[in-house]
Amino acid sequence: PDYEGRFTVPVLWDKKTKTIVNNESAQIIRFLNTEFNDLIDDPKKKNLDYYPLDLQSKIDSLNTLTYENINNAVYKSGFATKQEVYESEVTNLFVHLDKVEKLLKENNEKGLKFLTGNKLTEADIRLFTTIIRFDPVYVQHFKCNIGTIRSDYPHLHKWVRETYWNNPLIKDTVNFE
Repeated sequence: PDYEGRFTVPVLWDKKTKTIVNNESAQIIRFLNTEFNDLIDDPKKKNLDYYPLDLQSKIDSLNTLTYENINNAVYKSGFATKQEVYESEVTNLFVHLDKVEKLLKENNEKGLKFLTGNKLTEADIRLFTTIIRFDPVYVQHFKCNIGTIRSDYPHLHKWVRETYWNNPLIKDTVNFE
């Protein structure tokens, strides 16, 4: 209650010891994938694996591309204090949105729904957090407005809609208010 420092999210909080366990999103998503499985009663949920061994190198590659050039790029654009920095960052962001759009288009043509195939993986989840907020938040507040997901990226738009509507465990974490 007396903390006056900067707050960031996400955070993995230990309610028993009342302390932060971790606040690095990449590490938290890995913890949540496996470390608490013994606490899950539902075998279907217990066996979910968003970082399967056979896809790990592909997921890691996509995560590198996504984090630096999309997830973090919206913030680098939005918080830029110089015009040249903003222009460079926002251009880079849209170059990489184009790359993901192309990947999803190629996957759709092969009948694949997600970034790595037909299975929702960590790569999808990490990209989803930015894309679901892109049009309502980043376009206006961070001036990442060269285009919108809804109007300019049909495959990304389809992917984010289907990821949201077809995955209750994801949908239930989104609050547009």
